[in-house]
Order: sequence, then C-alpha cells, then structure tokens
Amino acid sequence: MTALVCQYFYGLELTLHLVGPVGASAVLLFAVSTGALAQPWSIVGSYFVATVAALIAVPLLGHSFLSASVAVGLAIGGMCVLRCLHPPGGAMALCVVLSQADSAPLGLSVFYPVMLNAGILLGCALVFNNLTRVRYPKAHVHPAAEINRTRDIPPFERVSFNSDDLDAALADIEEFVDVTREDLERIIRSTEKHALRRMMGDIQASEIMSKNVLPENPVRSADPNAGTNRYPG
Repeated sequence: MTALVCQYFYGLELTLHLVGPVGASAVLLFAVSTGALAQPWSIVGSYFVATVAALIAVPLLGHSFLSASVAVGLAIGGMCVLRCLHPPGGAMALCVVLSQADSAPLGLSVFYPVMLNAGILLGCALVFNNLTRVRYPKAHVHPAAEINRTRDIPPFERVSFNSDDLDAALADIEEFVDVTREDLERIIRSTEKHALRRMMGDIQASEIMSKNVLPENPVRSADPNAGTNRYPG
C-alpha cells in the first residue's frame, strides 16, 4: 500500500529507496504492535527525526557513507531525546542521505514522501490490529487504577513493591527496555501471584486458621445460672 501510493506521487526510484525502512517498520507494527517501539509516536517521530538528521548531514558532508553515518547518529540521539525510538528510523536517515539522485532535487520537500510512508503504514496498522482484536495503540493505564477506587495505597503495594521501587529498578538497569512501564508492572505482579500460589499450593484459610479464639482476659458472667463465660465484644 505504501509503495503504490508513494510511487504514484513520487516515482518508482524514490519509492525503492524508502521501501526498506518501511518493511522493517511493518515487522514492528504488525507483529509486535504492543511494544514500546511500535507505538504511533515512535514511527511518526522517528521518521521525522531521521529526515531532519539527513538534511543536516548532507549539506555538511554531501551524499556519502560518512554523511549517512553522521545522520544515523543524529537520528538515534534525536529519537532518544524525543522518546520515539524506532530502529527503522536509523535506516530511513541512511536511505535519505544515500538516495542522492532522487531525493536531492526535493530539498526540504523530502519530508513529504517520508511522512506519507509513515502515515499510510500507521493507518494500515491501526486498521489491521484492531480488526484482529489487538488494541492499537497500546492503552497506557496504570495497573493500580484498574482496581483501586480509593485514595488509599492499593493492598498489593503495601506488601509488595511500589511504583518508586520499579522506577529505581529501571534506573539500575540503565538500558532501554522494549516494554511499556505499565506492562512491565503487570508482568511482575502476575509473576508474584503465580509464585505465591505455587508455594502455598491448595491451602485454604480454614485449614490454618484458629477456630476457637479466646480473649486474653475472660470475664465471668454475673448470672450464676449461665454456666458459661462471656467475653466483652
């Protein structure tokens, strides 16, 4: 779809230069659409940043492999800053730089075919994923908000880790993790639940609870005919 539309407006040669990154993006948007790298801002933002990087590198170093390398480096830095990391964005920067004969005459207008490809691919991903019952884009819902209806700290955060602990753990890793923070928290909490169930087995509360609980200070009934102890409360 992207190739046909792009070819119609900008010709086959330029389309062939851009089709590689689009194919790589398709893997993310259609196969792992719940990942952080496949969200709409990732593809739109990364393609935009990649084009900007290419337009910065070409006037300085021309259409060369050195220029392409600089463009990819700038694109990576820009994507990290803008939180739109998308690996095919690096390939897009490289392709725009190296497509000298076809992209150079467009000048700043090279944004149009690049963003056209991004928009059509994103539209196809929205239709396909939702038709196949995969919610896209990924909804960002804090796990605690799903069950907590009060201002109190959720029960599972009182006995388990909390949001600050998760932030500290992610900071300790010091690496990019291709999973949303919300999904990561759900995975960890589900792991804890299954681990607790495995360790406890099929034990029920009735099997381990005390059935005849006595208070510390029993009080005798004033009625001599009662014959039993009565306890306050």
